[in-house]
Amino acid sequence: MGRTSKDKRDVYYRLAKENGWRARSAFKLLQLDEEFQLFQGVTRAVDLCAAPGSWSQVLSQKIGGQGSGHVVAVDLQAMAPIPGVLQIQGDITQLSTAKEIIQHFEGCPADLVVCDGAPDVTGLHDVDEYMQAQLLLAALNIATHVLKPGGCFVAKIFRGRDVTLIYSQLRVFFSSVLCAKPRSSRNSSIEAFAVCQGYDPPQGFLPDLTKPLLDHSYDPDFNQLDGPTRIIVPFVTCGDLSSYDSDRSYPLDLEDGSEYKYTPPTQPPISPPYQEACTLKKKGRLAKEIRSQDCPINTVDTLPQPLAALQRHTMLASEVWNCGPRPAVPFF
Repeated sequence: MGRTSKDKRDVYYRLAKENGWRARSAFKLLQLDEEFQLFQGVTRAVDLCAAPGSWSQVLSQKIGGQGSGHVVAVDLQAMAPIPGVLQIQGDITQLSTAKEIIQHFEGCPADLVVCDGAPDVTGLHDVDEYMQAQLLLAALNIATHVLKPGGCFVAKIFRGRDVTLIYSQLRVFFSSVLCAKPRSSRNSSIEAFAVCQGYDPPQGFLPDLTKPLLDHSYDPDFNQLDGPTRIIVPFVTCGDLSSYDSDRSYPLDLEDGSEYKYTPPTQPPISPPYQEACTLKKKGRLAKEIRSQDCPINTVDTLPQPLAALQRHTMLASEVWNCGPRPAVPFF
């Protein structure tokens, strides 16, 4: 199949290219909006971890198209321009980023903050869930700086073992917290989205990016950090059975009988992190073994003094081991 194989295996990937979206994740935000009417009355929206920009595209069409709407996209990576979207290449854990967002809104807070960011998954579920939780808390922390009272916050969440800790934290700041699973999100994935509506911070709360959000002093009835049942939130599926199944393979033949034509991606990444690896792979040097003559510098000389001494002792031990016959190792 070549380059068309993914079009058959992932129908939302194919539809995203045909409809001009930069990524299939655009359908997730559209389906969330169908269920919760996220864009109703929204004039200022913030897209955190925005690259490659599919959610910013949706916000631009739904909010920026109203004339008075403003959309700000934030990401560490560079992103191709989107009409009606102001871009900030910055860190969401920095106070300067929050101030720049407010500056773009001319001192007014945002009505909606969304975050579809996720770490580079490792396959170790506990590690991935922890990293995703930290990313969500970072997005929540900056949302407390830029979100107006009564505003809405939507962020990706991994439904892991300790997800109730995240729910309890979100419940401190929002009157309504739901866990939503769009139809375009694969059933085989633990990915879901926390939809938090009615931003209402505790009395006396002062946003501070230098301090963790979890605090026992905030409303112990909601912030239950003790016991197995902390917070249970409703689980909502977005989209009915008539929608496409994200885990199913679909034929390339179109229903209307027209001929299938391959559509290239709408916007390739500008400077992806894997660009250097792709360059090395083309040259055949990605997994090339480093020979001793290619590395003339002694690695022991480049180590700090304690590590260098440890490395020398290790080398001496290996030399002694290789000098004589090895003792027999019993098998158990």
